[in-house]
Amino acid sequence: MKGGAGNIVIKNKKASHDYEFIEKFVAGIVLSGTEIKSIRLGKATLADSYCFFNNGELFIKGMHIAEYWWGNLNNHDPLRERKLLLTARELRKIERKIKESGLTIIVIKVFISGRGLAKAEIAISRGKKEYDKRETLKRKDASREMDRMRKV
Repeated sequence: MKGGAGNIVIKNKKASHDYEFIEKFVAGIVLSGTEIKSIRLGKATLADSYCFFNNGELFIKGMHIAEYWWGNLNNHDPLRERKLLLTARELRKIERKIKESGLTIIVIKVFISGRGLAKAEIAISRGKKEYDKRETLKRKDASREMDRMRKV
């Protein structure tokens, strides 16, 4: 690990509440020099980010990476579209699946790998209805209560 960079994880906390994950993938992200430095400082937000296909390539849109403090004139655009790196087989599989109605690709988390590279965990997902969200919360509360009873 380069300088303890492997413990940087930026999560999309609202994603598991709003979406049901069908299948997950880990992809590399094409970044400029100041973008990777900002991610290593934990200065990124995934709140409204999603993925889309353009000419057979997968891109992230809406991921905000703050400008690097020391970047001066070489700083990046915080909201630019960033290319994801996946194998051709994975890209074809994802593209086939999202052609079904109601499916989308969202970014679950961005992290720094052990080799110091930025990776994104993406998921093919389906939006939850309001009653599904309530059911998930009830199930989570019930399991928390059962764990509490076991400890006593």
